[in-house]
Amino acid sequence: MFQKTILLLFLFGLCSANAQQNDSITKIDSTSNHLKFSYKQLIIPSILIGYGVIGLGSDQLLSFNSQIRNEVTEDIDEKITIDDFSQYAPAASVYVLNAFGVKGKNNMRDRSVIFATSYIIMATTVLSLKSIVHEERPDGSSNNSFPSGHTATAFAGAEFLWQEYKDKSIWYGIAGYAVATGTGLFRIYNNRHWLTDVAAGAGIGILSTKVAYWINPYITRKLFKSSSENKSTSMIMPFYNGKQYGLGFAKVF
Repeated sequence: MFQKTILLLFLFGLCSANAQQNDSITKIDSTSNHLKFSYKQLIIPSILIGYGVIGLGSDQLLSFNSQIRNEVTEDIDEKITIDDFSQYAPAASVYVLNAFGVKGKNNMRDRSVIFATSYIIMATTVLSLKSIVHEERPDGSSNNSFPSGHTATAFAGAEFLWQEYKDKSIWYGIAGYAVATGTGLFRIYNNRHWLTDVAAGAGIGILSTKVAYWINPYITRKLFKSSSENKSTSMIMPFYNGKQYGLGFAKVF
């Protein structure tokens, strides 16, 4: 059962990357680095979020959640906390690649604004749903299981990595989605989330980054009206310490 779940989640990640690759020509404005809106981009995140939401009230999906949890707790004794770090790996890879000379789609300023926007949308959505739904975690430790914040963070970063580097190689995006999928699986493995929590978190993360790209031209115009005359460089970096979300801002003149 757990092996099937691993395969299912990984295939969702690959399908998301492949679907975007096939439709990439129609989404990119030839005069800019901005992502154009397309209804096709809503399919994968909508399926994932829909599965999670329906699972909150579906006896069948709730039973499936319990079956997976029972198998995990029966066969796995030692917990692995790598998901606390892997959730940041896809997004961090964008800046690491750029530091090593592999240029992405956007410059540092625009990239950071997009990432910060995505993070704000994702964090606001996740924290709001956690406070509204009050779903108990599989381990019974708290009532903020739905959706998975770790998974949302990881998939937001994976989509960010995909959008910035898909023109260089699709393997950057596939690697990011593989790490994000692994993060979600470890949340189940560590008995911290149900499958429905992870699915919804993945959808929210992907959609948050897509929205950030869609609205970035507007945000850029509002924040940097005189950017052509301003030679300074700004960078906004979100952070999450396990309990709190926040933003850091740096400006070099």
